[in-house]
Amino acid sequence: MVVGVPREIKDNEFRVGLVPAGVAALVKSGHSVLVEKGAGEASAIADEDYRAAGAEVLASAEELWSRASLIVKVKEPRPGEYKFLRKDLSIFTFFHLAADLTLAAELIKNRTTAIAYETVECDNGSLPILAPMSEVAGRLSVQSGAHYLMKAYGGRGVLLGGVPGVESGHVVIAGAGIVGVNAVKIAVGLGGRVTVLDTRAERLRHLDDIYGSRVQTLYSNQFNLAESIKDADLFVGAVHIPGARTPRLVTREMIKTMKKGAVIVDVSVDQGGCIETIRPTTHSEPVYEVDGVIHYGVANMPGAVPRTSTFALTNATLPFVLQYAASGLKGALSSGGPLKQGLNLVDGRVVHRSVAEALGRPFEPIEGATVS
Repeated sequence: MVVGVPREIKDNEFRVGLVPAGVAALVKSGHSVLVEKGAGEASAIADEDYRAAGAEVLASAEELWSRASLIVKVKEPRPGEYKFLRKDLSIFTFFHLAADLTLAAELIKNRTTAIAYETVECDNGSLPILAPMSEVAGRLSVQSGAHYLMKAYGGRGVLLGGVPGVESGHVVIAGAGIVGVNAVKIAVGLGGRVTVLDTRAERLRHLDDIYGSRVQTLYSNQFNLAESIKDADLFVGAVHIPGARTPRLVTREMIKTMKKGAVIVDVSVDQGGCIETIRPTTHSEPVYEVDGVIHYGVANMPGAVPRTSTFALTNATLPFVLQYAASGLKGALSSGGPLKQGLNLVDGRVVHRSVAEALGRPFEPIEGATVS
């Protein structure tokens, strides 16, 4: 199989879909790998490193997309890449189609196979590819929030850890999954007062066992959420439902009760966000203000630390890339498992139930789709 690794063109997206070790593994298995010139530069990976691993480095994105049968990316195809979509092409990347109806329509129209990192799911419910990026995003959420709490950047002028004799900043985190747990880790490490809300008692018990009285755990409901957000200096939205649009938990009325200069970081913005007033932003323009509250809605947060994120991501994706390259769509499906759960679109059909519901399109199980 010919595997293509294009340069990412999303605003300030510095990650890359494969590292040289992944290229070498694919080449050793008998596959060809095409890498666009400069694709790894922002992750401190030189073109020569890819050549040494056995890749062919191409200057033309158009040539790469046209020759490859499997594209391995980091972020969803951008409008400038829609012209490359075609029926005999598979793309393996973060899609988040529930929040991008235009992209979904383009993929369906062109009958391109879409395999989404975020819906690759194991039998136990774990998300092996999303997990490392959730770890990065969770840690960055507090780091970024602390930055924008500084007065020079529009915030209240609060130091999360405080100093002796002065109250610490209050961090409220909605969601105790991988993002939430990692946000807690950084918030506690910085010395903040931390409150975590979730509907899963076992997740709250887990945090209580680890942190004890350093973290306040609350069952997530509208009352507890509304009361907690009033006192928050930093609010982190860490809610996720695989493939589905994130439920809107925080209303505009709740935002109006927050302190002026408080900061919101919604990590779930790429799935639509859990906050009514959130919208996607970019690393070049990361924040905006609503009702005196700073909103941070960068949809590719891990792209800010591309060296760490690229290697963490490709450690998780490579086994699935190798599986798909070896057996193709039909072979990967016949073995079932996580990769099958990753399929969102095949031959113009929506084959993932949650994605279909979010897009308002019929769900057509993969068994009924045309697979070659």
